[in-house]
Amino acid sequence: MAKSTPDWSTGLPPELRKVIGKCLASGTDAASFRSVCTPWRDAVPFAAFAPLLLLPFGPDSGAVTLYSVAEDKTLSLPLPPEARGKVPCGSSCGWLALMDEAASVTLLNPFTGALVELPPADENIAAASTMQTMLVSKKGGRWVLHPEDDNASAIALDEMRQFFFNEIVLSAPPDADGRGCVAMAVLAGSTEVAFCRVGVDTAWTLLQTNLECTVGSVVYCQGRFLAIDSTGEISMFSDIANTVTPTATPMPSLSPPEDLSNRSYLEWNGELYVVGAMLDLFRWGLKFDYRVVVCRCSNLLDPTPAWSRVKDAGDLTLFVSTHFRHSFGGTSVSRFKRNSVYFSDPPYGDQDYLGHSLEIANIATGKSEVTKPFHPKVQGFEALGWIRPNLWRGRREPNRSRLHNNEKATAPPKCRYKYHTPPNRVIPSNPDLS
Repeated sequence: MAKSTPDWSTGLPPELRKVIGKCLASGTDAASFRSVCTPWRDAVPFAAFAPLLLLPFGPDSGAVTLYSVAEDKTLSLPLPPEARGKVPCGSSCGWLALMDEAASVTLLNPFTGALVELPPADENIAAASTMQTMLVSKKGGRWVLHPEDDNASAIALDEMRQFFFNEIVLSAPPDADGRGCVAMAVLAGSTEVAFCRVGVDTAWTLLQTNLECTVGSVVYCQGRFLAIDSTGEISMFSDIANTVTPTATPMPSLSPPEDLSNRSYLEWNGELYVVGAMLDLFRWGLKFDYRVVVCRCSNLLDPTPAWSRVKDAGDLTLFVSTHFRHSFGGTSVSRFKRNSVYFSDPPYGDQDYLGHSLEIANIATGKSEVTKPFHPKVQGFEALGWIRPNLWRGRREPNRSRLHNNEKATAPPKCRYKYHTPPNRVIPSNPDLS
């Protein structure tokens, strides 16, 4: 009689899987554990991996440099050839968005080297994302300013974010089996946003936000994208993944708390958070005091959602990016202070120190401390933001150049994504599970 194959998904009780997950000693062990099946993956939350600081890199860079605050060391991850000659335009779900001179976008998982192509920008995106007084069109594969003028000039690669995709945010990692992935782009100086369904759409679709001011950031929460304008007003979109024509609904009850400045928005465990500063006192010499304030919305899908002040976040640590706006939270992250906010850069700059520094705010008191000095390789850089390692190999999407406008990309087969470390790629050894 043939032996039956053990069912690993139900062979261990959920409580025991969680206990084992907390005892894993390395990122490799955690990734291997999660790759077994969905129940095992759920036992080791993606949020348990300690975030790293993403340092700036340009089109001539051959690697991505990350800084581990917990270990005070830098990591260098080589860029695949297809990801070079581009500039970053977003960091989300452990992936980077990179844009080239043609405004084509590539998603890169810097920890595995996986690549996913997104549709390039077209004339509609150019018209929506540039200042009304600027005329932009495409000539010879390059975008140029004032094409009707004899003095037309090509848009430089380091200026692309000012004219097209200012930041791209994902609903889920593009390697998330069965969940689908939608990319939403914050456009430069626009009240509109653009989205595409990764692996399905061959072009970006523009969406009206019904906001009066330009969109500054986008957050994905409770299965919905939220567009937030420069004044803090919020619009919520209908389910983009399953809606033919998504619509936006303003949410006046979520206007920002009064006098809260320098706001950043993030999602954690289905709740929306806003982190900002209350200015207390201005002083001579352009110095001033401020308190960091955290508010939370736990009823986002209710008819009238509202903010509530948070002073005790328990084991929660919030990681706020000040360059790229995508931020997130995490619990049980060792070597990081609980009930605290970690800013990738001081919100108002370090007034006494010109090197790179990190600001840590106590949520209970609102008081901050600026740490310095950082590792010598980090000083003098303004971090692009926080990124949490995602150690799973993504799928490569169909070649967009072979798809016609009336064709649809075939749906990728469902599979189990396995841990993958390309040659010569350094993976952080400690996910800081505790």
